[in-house]
Amino acid sequence: MQARDTAESGDLRRNLKSRHLSMIAIGGSIGTGLFVASGATIAQAGPGGALVAYALIGLMVYFLMTSLGELAAFMPVSGSFATYGSHFVDPAFGFAQGWNYWYNWAITVAVELAAATIVMKFWFPDTPGYLWSALFLSIIFGLNYFSVKGFGEAEFWCSLIKVVTVLVFIVIGLMMVFGIMHGSVQPDWSNLHTGEAPFVGGIPTVISVAMIAGFSFQGTELIGVAAGESADPGKNIPRAVRQVFWRIMLFYVFAIAIIGVLLPYSDPLLLKNDITDVGASPFTLVFERAGLAFAATLMNAVILSAIISAGNSGMYASTRMLYTMARTGMAPKLFAKLSDNGVPRNALYATTLIAMLCFLTSLFGDQMVYLWLMSASGLSGFIAWLGIAVSHYRFRRGYLHQGHDLKDLPYTAYFFPFGPLLAFALCLLITLGQGYEGLQAATIDWQSVMAAYIGIPLFLVLWLGYKIKYKTRVVPLAEMTFPRRD
Repeated sequence: MQARDTAESGDLRRNLKSRHLSMIAIGGSIGTGLFVASGATIAQAGPGGALVAYALIGLMVYFLMTSLGELAAFMPVSGSFATYGSHFVDPAFGFAQGWNYWYNWAITVAVELAAATIVMKFWFPDTPGYLWSALFLSIIFGLNYFSVKGFGEAEFWCSLIKVVTVLVFIVIGLMMVFGIMHGSVQPDWSNLHTGEAPFVGGIPTVISVAMIAGFSFQGTELIGVAAGESADPGKNIPRAVRQVFWRIMLFYVFAIAIIGVLLPYSDPLLLKNDITDVGASPFTLVFERAGLAFAATLMNAVILSAIISAGNSGMYASTRMLYTMARTGMAPKLFAKLSDNGVPRNALYATTLIAMLCFLTSLFGDQMVYLWLMSASGLSGFIAWLGIAVSHYRFRRGYLHQGHDLKDLPYTAYFFPFGPLLAFALCLLITLGQGYEGLQAATIDWQSVMAAYIGIPLFLVLWLGYKIKYKTRVVPLAEMTFPRRD
């Protein structure tokens, strides 16, 4: 009877434990961006430039997560970005944020499934890609269909695989750097100062690499969406957020530093920035030069787990966002219906239909569709981050304006207002700088420029369209409503 009451009242189940949230926070920041794209960033900006770019973006993400932690611990709702935007900025802003985030992750599921077909060709080159798309889509759908525990457990184990891989990489890398483990190439620190190293291309290249780094970090905000189904958000969300800084330092900055020492930035393999050649992964290159003959097979399996993890997270995030939008009247009500075990299955069906775009890969070629879908969804993540910074800034101002005490918050973000303001500025710079290279070319590639910026007009149409139709306004500080905490 309790399950039915929960479903009918429109409440999600708080079944995500502390270990789930901790691994979601880790897993959201480890993916193909680290395992593959990190090599291309070193090739473009040199070891020093890549390290500066990742450290800068890592700092930005840390401030964003502290902002989100303050909001999510105080107001744990599944559709965090849309809800916070509506409450503390403007209902139209929240509407646009919600649909933007749903679209971002729904398309990301399709992107990841398309990527999975490419990875599987490493082992099964003659098998049609659409069969792998169908298989992985079925797995991800099943994990999200029965209960939130399915999502949480799958994310926990996939994240654990990625974490162990990075830790093993760091241990082996350090042993090679200090001569404890002798591989095919013995480093003498010369990679840090040969040619144009450690900085290649100057400040413009660092900015360009920072954009790539920003994409790599997308997904860390999932802890805000998962807060609505956390068993104890007031305790577990701050715990997960406090660990973000050290995870960024360990998994990104430390890994990039080791790659920069062990591999010359001029290595032609590092210039490759796609998953069609797992041998281009700097992790594969380091493992191979450490004498591990099975490195390519190992990293292909790890990259596949990262792709499944991203697809699973995308299905969960977009489903919960659509559900929350429906509950607040910003999406059709049918998407607010829950099953007896607390799963918004109608929202799951709608998201799955969008994810089935991955089947286009069997018709038009895996790589082409993968790149187009990735371009279409990439910018939406930065727009969501902008929304977090704006919502937190407005929340804190309104909270203090109404005489509330910061001591009553379960978690207080550090460095306010510097943190959200810096995060907003860097997000805006990256958002507007997406098509910089295309615009600087001798012959402007308008097709790539349009693909880079397509997310901005879509967001503005949603925001202004809702604002004009419903005549919304920016919420005054004195009129903000804050839920009571007993």
